[in-house]
Amino acid sequence: MTVIGCGYLGAVHAAAMATLGHDVVGLDTDESRIALLVQGRTPFYEPGLDELLAESLATGRLRFTTSYAEAAEHGEVHFLCVGTPQRPDSNAADLTAVFAAVGSLAPLLERPCLVVGKSTVPVGTAEVLREQLAATAPAGSDVRLVWNPEFLREGFAVRDTLEPDRLVVGADDPAHAEELAAVYAPILERGTPWLVVDLATAQLVKSAANAFLATKISFINAMAELCEATGADVVALADAIGHDARIGRRFLGAGLGFGGGCLPKDLRGFMARAEELEVPEALAFLSDVDDINLRRRRHAVDVAVELLDGDPAGKHVAVLGAAFKPDSDDIRDSPALDVADALHDLGAHVVVHDPRALDNARRTRPELTYADDPLDAVRGAHVVLHLTEWADYRALDPVELAGLVAVPRALDARNSLDAPRWLAAGWDLRALGRPRLSDQVRA
Repeated sequence: MTVIGCGYLGAVHAAAMATLGHDVVGLDTDESRIALLVQGRTPFYEPGLDELLAESLATGRLRFTTSYAEAAEHGEVHFLCVGTPQRPDSNAADLTAVFAAVGSLAPLLERPCLVVGKSTVPVGTAEVLREQLAATAPAGSDVRLVWNPEFLREGFAVRDTLEPDRLVVGADDPAHAEELAAVYAPILERGTPWLVVDLATAQLVKSAANAFLATKISFINAMAELCEATGADVVALADAIGHDARIGRRFLGAGLGFGGGCLPKDLRGFMARAEELEVPEALAFLSDVDDINLRRRRHAVDVAVELLDGDPAGKHVAVLGAAFKPDSDDIRDSPALDVADALHDLGAHVVVHDPRALDNARRTRPELTYADDPLDAVRGAHVVLHLTEWADYRALDPVELAGLVAVPRALDARNSLDAPRWLAAGWDLRALGRPRLSDQVRA
């Protein structure tokens, strides 16, 4: 099989398929990326991927190329794993890479094969690609197209690929789905749910799932706004409603909101597609979901300014976290960096630490200052902002930190620090959606 596109999704998928026993060629037009992968190195951080890649390369069942001709000659199954970022001029998904990949591959497909779309695309894209394949592939109708959406979580991508909670395939013909079932046989033998649907439904599944998760996150952040206005505690509120089996506690973590390369752009792309289909009202509520999410970043800035006595100019602000989530070096649409940038623009001296994302942050936000050690980041700080919930930060000793900062003031924007421990160490600690913790202790 081949994997077309060896970015985050494709590199994981290629390595995983090789460990399942398949003979895999990974293709990417980025020569520097392929050069790294050939050496067993990844251009991004994902827990467990380096080990999986090394294991797959050692078997001889995985290799990488920049040649579409080599991929076409090799593959009986071709996975499309290219990126679909948000367009710079609208909320819609940019499908340039998807159509370019199929445009390069199709004219080389001279024998029967299965093309499997995994990229997140607007509903209706697969049908267009199906016609493109039929019109331009020498093998014609013997080139079958199915859609198999991915549900990877950054930080858990290896496990989500090898131990998925479900596998979904959209197909015109159930026999085409059975071809893909043979690829996933080792996973399906463990009882993984196998859902065969039509092409349109398969394309909607990922967007619908992400829209639901985003809605749940923004809901609890809207509740956080009410809690701050009334003196209630959003963590206690989430615990209480989370016991309802219809609701559940997962994704009810109030704080700085979501970011990354998938949830925000998928949310906006979903709304854009509804407008194109002339049913914008169906997803109009997602605009509020997006607004609530962005509003939490602005609120975190406001709380930080309040902790700085209303004047951030010239103050040292320590930011713990640059990645949009822990166990990742991904800074796309990072709430943490948005907050850091906003405070920098207000005149603060912002020093950022992150266990994995510093190199990416330095490249894209050179105006900020960076520290390779969290203790160096907080040294002399007038406020410490906890913006990405790495385990490294929960393990920090608040007593030691209190001896390094200029003023022991902190904002836990992720509601994940051990508040009693920090308060006992003398910190003025704020948390989004909760009463002022220091006032509670004094009371």
